[in-house]
Amino acid sequence: MTDVQQTESVVEPVVTEDSASEASFAGATEGSPEAQVLDAGASEGREYAEPTAAQLDQEGDIAADYIEELLDIADIDGDIDIDARNGRSYISVNADENANLRLLSKPDTVTALQELTRLAVQNKTGSFSRLILDIAGSRDARQAELATLVDHAISRIEEGAAQAALPAMSSYERKLVHDIVSERGFVSNSQGEGRDRHTVITKA
Repeated sequence: MTDVQQTESVVEPVVTEDSASEASFAGATEGSPEAQVLDAGASEGREYAEPTAAQLDQEGDIAADYIEELLDIADIDGDIDIDARNGRSYISVNADENANLRLLSKPDTVTALQELTRLAVQNKTGSFSRLILDIAGSRDARQAELATLVDHAISRIEEGAAQAALPAMSSYERKLVHDIVSERGFVSNSQGEGRDRHTVITKA
């Protein structure tokens, strides 16, 4: 049985190329038509209106219903929390340590379920979704893995390498990497196109 809870929405009205970081477009799947449209609009300096609070509430409700039905079908216990911030819906699914939710918490599984949930939302609303799905703390676990990758890359630079490249990642994960690199006092930038887009780290 699942329990759905919703927290207060926080949104920003409009972003532009000058004010938006890479995270503003992080929800678009790498190489997808949506990502290409967003990137093209940014390069031309066009504005994109962020979803309203009501739209994010609707998106969160649709996503929660979809996840709840999936959990019921799979007979997996989980409590669903809905949040919204910076123009995104965040869906978190958690359960007790002894629950079987861990069956869905592997990174590849979470990514696949996130894409399916986005499609379910888009089918209902007709609008592109950038929601983020977290299952059993999978996002925190992935961020810890990214921090380890960054630390290894920085070690290579400190040993004499001019730069260090990380594997290709989604724009959401690259934004996390950029933040971690900045905290370590180094510089990072994204290179490559589509699914090959990756982060390169250099000295400040």
